[in-house]
Amino acid sequence: MEARAGDPIELDASTREFYCQALRTLRKAGVPFLVGGAYAFERYTGIARHTKDFDIFVRPADSQAVLDTFTAAGYHAELTFPHWLGKAFCGGAFVDVIFGSGNGIACVDDGWFKHAVDGKVFDIPVRLCPPEEMIWSKAFVQERERYDGADVAHLIRAQGARLDWQRLLQRFGPHWRVLLAHVVLFGFVYPGERTAVPAWVVEELAGRLLAEAGTNAPSDQVCQGTLLSREQYLVDVDRWGYADARLRPPGTMNAADVAHWTAAIDEG
Repeated sequence: MEARAGDPIELDASTREFYCQALRTLRKAGVPFLVGGAYAFERYTGIARHTKDFDIFVRPADSQAVLDTFTAAGYHAELTFPHWLGKAFCGGAFVDVIFGSGNGIACVDDGWFKHAVDGKVFDIPVRLCPPEEMIWSKAFVQERERYDGADVAHLIRAQGARLDWQRLLQRFGPHWRVLLAHVVLFGFVYPGERTAVPAWVVEELAGRLLAEAGTNAPSDQVCQGTLLSREQYLVDVDRWGYADARLRPPGTMNAADVAHWTAAIDEG
């Protein structure tokens, strides 16, 4: 039968074995880690998809130890982007060692581990990234070539009644408009499922928006679009004089991080 769009791609045996060996290596090393990406997403939504990368999440302080563990196990490992990502390779497959996010916002901290969910991947016991943190980090991925809004909608649809919405609001903090945008779109995508988002959450976010209406806009000339896309708002910061919201302060990235992350755009 012909494959359809959305059908899960079967994982080849060598890639599966690499992922299993990676999990066993990390468990033996005793470095705390969480599984995220496609495998946590399937656990929360029922949507299966297999890719050539396997996402593990670690605290920033543990990232180099994890990469060293993979190197000692015979894999090529590198710190790909010092502000958020390393990789370990085996042939054409690789493990992403994630300790933050490309925009510098979703840093992996103790809260990820405190609220992690027990699960199994390839019959190996693991802890999964919490759905709240998955929504938080995915909500900002709005590139031309990749938009994670559908993932956010699917997570809310499947987990909305069980989400810790107060904690999710705290995660977004001053970027609450991004959460509001996804809540509004969720009601559009699933008009019959709108109650998956508690009424008090909608009221809180809409109230914040109304409270700002009619007030003076901030005088700062800053573009926060760079928190959503590393490419599409470069004109704003490079030519039009807007400050880049990723840079310290108030962001968490330095100029070298931004330059490195921008230079990699053409690499896909």
